[in-house]
Order: sequence, then structure tokens, then C-alpha cells
Amino acid sequence: MNKDQKYKDVTEQIMAVTAGEDNKIACMATICCLLSEALDDFFWTGFYLVDEDKADELVIGPYQGSLGCLRIAYGRGVCGTAAATGQTQLVDNVHDFPGHIACDSRSVSEIVVPIFDRAQKLIAVLDVDSERPVNFDEIDRYYLEQITRDVFARCTLASD
Repeated sequence: MNKDQKYKDVTEQIMAVTAGEDNKIACMATICCLLSEALDDFFWTGFYLVDEDKADELVIGPYQGSLGCLRIAYGRGVCGTAAATGQTQLVDNVHDFPGHIACDSRSVSEIVVPIFDRAQKLIAVLDVDSERPVNFDEIDRYYLEQITRDVFARCTLASD
């Protein structure tokens, strides 16, 4: 099965399982689990949440994989850059990324998707790492942005 079809299948699963769920942490845990099970090259899949008590800092949330960094400042590394810019970061080789944070030295490529609430306030980032260089592409960007946008639009609407 090709990557596009895997994403279509896992997107359908994620939307079905999270239907009616308005708890963001439950949705994040489900997304991590299903993505990491469906896509073979996902070495680390997880969320960093905006820490409401510390300005401009992300804190580890639900994830699948080896130990992640506990905190990441905005603007630092791939996750911090996604948080600071509000734009998805697609990195072919993290060792070439200025200010990369090596939470696990086995990670080589990475994609980080910022997640916003209904008011367009950043609430978290989805971080996916691979041990392979150039593992992520526009297919990954498209589906990961779609999944997070659709799931968290429901969560933030329900919790407003």
C-alpha cells in the first residue's frame, strides 16, 4: 500500500475514533497511536503543548517513541520554529537545521505541524521524526495538517 492510501486509511480511523471526543489530550494520544502504527517510518510521533504558565515555551504532551525533550522554547529547534512562525516545518536532515535540538540522536528527518484553536491561537505542535533522511514530503504535510485541523476544530468548538 502506498503512503497516500495509508494516510487515507489512518485519517478515516482517526476521524471515526475521535468523533464526539472533545478532550484535546485524548485526541492527541489517539492521533499519536494510530499514526505511529500506520506509518512504518515514524520513529517518534508526539505533541508539544503550549505551556500556559510559561510564555513562549512548549511542554511535552502525548507521544509514541523514545524519550522526548520535556520543554522547548519558541524559536529553538524545529518544534520551536514551527511554534514561533506558525508554519509547518519540513526538514530533510535535522543535523543541517540551525539550532536543532537532539532529543534522540537517531532522528534524521522531521515534520512539525502547528495546531491552532478556533481563535487562531497556537495550542500545540505535532512533531514526527524519522530515522531516515528525506522521509517526509508534501503528502505528509497535506495529511498531517488536515488531520490536526479537522480533529482540533471539533475539540476547540466543543470546549469553547
